[in-house]
Amino acid sequence: MTLTLTVPPRADADRLTGLPVAVIGAGPVGLAAAAHLLEQGLPVVVYEAGNQVGMSVRAWGHTRLFSPWRYVIDDAAGRLLEPTGWTEPRRSSLPTGHDLVARYLEPLAQAPELARVIRYGIRVDAVSRQGMDRTRSTGRADTPFLLRLRTADGVEDVTARAVIDASGTYTSPNPLTAAGIAPAADLGHHVVHALPDVLGADRARFAGKRVLVVGAGHSAANTLINLAALAKDEPGTTLLWAIRNAGTARLGADAADGLAARGQLGSNVHGLVESGRIEQLASYEIDDVRPDGDSVTVTGRRAGEPFAVTVDVVVNATGFRPNLNMLREIRLGLDDIVEAPRALAPLIDPNLHSCGSVPPHGVAELAHPEPNFFIAGMKSYGRAPTFLLLTGYEQVRSIAAELAGDHQAARDVQLVLPETGVCTTDVGGSSSCGVPATNEAAEGSSCCAAPAPAAPPASSSCCTN
Repeated sequence: MTLTLTVPPRADADRLTGLPVAVIGAGPVGLAAAAHLLEQGLPVVVYEAGNQVGMSVRAWGHTRLFSPWRYVIDDAAGRLLEPTGWTEPRRSSLPTGHDLVARYLEPLAQAPELARVIRYGIRVDAVSRQGMDRTRSTGRADTPFLLRLRTADGVEDVTARAVIDASGTYTSPNPLTAAGIAPAADLGHHVVHALPDVLGADRARFAGKRVLVVGAGHSAANTLINLAALAKDEPGTTLLWAIRNAGTARLGADAADGLAARGQLGSNVHGLVESGRIEQLASYEIDDVRPDGDSVTVTGRRAGEPFAVTVDVVVNATGFRPNLNMLREIRLGLDDIVEAPRALAPLIDPNLHSCGSVPPHGVAELAHPEPNFFIAGMKSYGRAPTFLLLTGYEQVRSIAAELAGDHQAARDVQLVLPETGVCTTDVGGSSSCGVPATNEAAEGSSCCAAPAPAAPPASSSCCTN
C-alpha cells in the first residue's frame, strides 16, 4: 500500500486559501453541489467511488420516477448544460432511472466545467482535520480538512477548505429485523436489495417463487406491482407483503396526492391487496430470518403473537441508513433517533409524521459543530424514509451560497411542492396534510418510483422529484 500526500502541510497564515471544496459522491445532488459551487466561483473537486456518475441510480435504473423532469433537473446544473447543446427532456414526462443517467447526469458530468473536477474510482475512507482529531479545538475552523482517499494505485491524502458529503444511503440498507440488527445467518441469494428488476434482469429469481416483500414505502409498493404483473405470466408466483404497522396510510391514493403517478402507486398496490393478489401481513415485527433448506423462514410476532412464514425470496425494502464510518473524526450534530442533523430531524422523524410536507431548509438546519462540513442529499435525512431530489438541490444551493460568503442568500430558502395528501402520525392515524409538501417519499432510495405503465403519460399537471 502506498500513501501519497497530494497537498503538503502549509505554514502560511491562511491555510485554507486556494483549497477546493470537496464533494463526496457524483450522484444527482453531488453534481448539483459542484454546479452551484462553480457558479459561486469556488474551486471544487468531486470524489466518486464508482467509475461512472450516478452509480446508485443505475442500480435501480429500470424504475420509473413519479417525478417529472421539471423536478429532476437542478437549476445551476441546467445553466451549465445550456452552452453544450444539451436538449432538455419534455418537462412533464416521467423518466426512468436509466433516463435520468443517460439524458441528464452523463451530459452534466461531461460539461467542460464539471468534467475537469470529477475524480472517478476514488473512495473516501476518512475525513478529519489536518493534524487534528475530533478532540482538538484550538484553531479548528482555520485548519484544512484532510480526506484519506483509496484509489486503484493506493492511498492518497488530500486537503480541502470545506466538505459536502453527498454520498447517499442506497448501499446501506436497513436490516430486515424490527430490532434493526442484521440476521445472524448468511442468507445469500435468498435476500435481494430494494427495487430489483423483477420484469427484466432479475425475472428468473422471482418467477414461480414464493416472495416476501418487507417494507411499507413506495419502493416496496413499486416492487409489489411489478411482482403482481410477473405472477400473471408465471404460475406459482405467490406474493406476501410484510409491514410493521397496522396499515400503509403513507402510500396515499390518487385523489389526495398532488402527484398523479405517486398517488396511482398507492392506489394500485392497495387494489392488489384488496383483490387477494397480494397477501398483506400487517403488524408483523420480524425477529430473525434463517435458511430453511432451499428456502428461508422468517420468524417474529404478528399483532403480538408468534408468527413465521417460509418463502423462497425476501425483498428488503425497509429503507436505508447513513454510513458514518468515514466521519469518526468529524464533530457531527446528529439526532439520536433518525441520525439526521438535529435541526432537521424533527421535520422528518417518521415517529412524528410522514407527510412529505417538510418545510424548506438549508444551511441553518444542515450545520454541524464542525465548521464548513455538511451532509446533503439523502444522507442528510439519516434513517428517515422520505426524500426528494429537489430538496437536495435546494440544500446544496444554500450551502454553496454560505461558503461563498453570501449568508443572506444561504438563508433565503424557498421550496414548495404538491402535497402527498396523507400523513401518518405517532398515534398511527392519518390526516390531510395541511401545508405544501416539500418532500416526496422515496423510501430512502433517492428514487421516487411510479408504476411502470405500458407507455409513459403524455403529460402531467403535477410535479415532483
